Amino acid sequence: MLSKASGCKVNLLLNVLGKRADGYNELETVMHPVDLCDRLDFERAETGIRLSCSDNRLPTNSKNLAHRAAALFLQTIGSNDGIRIHLHKQIPIAAGLGGGSGNAAVTLLALNELFGHPLEQVKLGELAASLGSDIPFFLQENPAIATGRGEIIAPLAPFPTLSGTYLVLVHPGFGISTPWAYAQLSKFPAAAKGEPGRAQNLVSVLQNDLVAGGKEFYNSLEAPALHKYPFLALVQENFRENGAIGALMSGSGSTTFALARSKTEAEKLLEKFKAKFGVNLWTATVKLAPE
Repeated sequence: MLSKASGCKVNLLLNVLGKRADGYNELETVMHPVDLCDRLDFERAETGIRLSCSDNRLPTNSKNLAHRAAALFLQTIGSNDGIRIHLHKQIPIAAGLGGGSGNAAVTLLALNELFGHPLEQVKLGELAASLGSDIPFFLQENPAIATGRGEIIAPLAPFPTLSGTYLVLVHPGFGISTPWAYAQLSKFPAAAKGEPGRAQNLVSVLQNDLVAGGKEFYNSLEAPALHKYPFLALVQENFRENGAIGALMSGSGSTTFALARSKTEAEKLLEKFKAKFGVNLWTATVKLAPE
């Protein structure tokens, strides 16, 4: 049996640049790995793909990205062998954290290891991109700028200013559909056609100035999301009032994160959040990784 951790990410910036001829949106985004992980166990079998999961809300058939990744890998290498996968779920579902994308990427990497590395990294990247826009990011461990529809990954060295920082994550108890969020952008012209260059600007600022970097956090998809779900704006307002360096919705949502200088400051932010909004929502205090 082979066990692998499967992490998640936040988007420090997600700037939609406009609609492409193929129907996708052109974007630039700064993605950062987060030290919050699912775990997947892999075992070769005689035939078929069998996926089980600790969370019964998730499909375990071809609607699951890990299942689809396994099927695509086996098809690509021309194998009739089977695989058994068990997913221990810790990352919230439909949360904008890329948990499912990470599961798919880890499945490709794990199966490549189990089957003796038949595919080169470039081919794994092609398979990942064909499965979903965020998935190539999780084939590597660094922060990155992603462009195109999000599948073109340019890894970055870890940001010195983010060393030792922590996030407070809040999932409000509902998910936001990624197709819905992008479809609604047409009602928000400024968000639907952003000014290019914001991603590189954020990367430059974060090299030297954490506070200034936090002010550059941006997400085009907040326009429709916060309009429909004003609670998310209240969460951000609470974080900022209590000293967060930055607060933003990750990806298409619905998870909101706040950046703090240390674990102690993150825990204080979370205490003040719970004092205002109660203790029933899913929350986590996690380290940004890697350093």
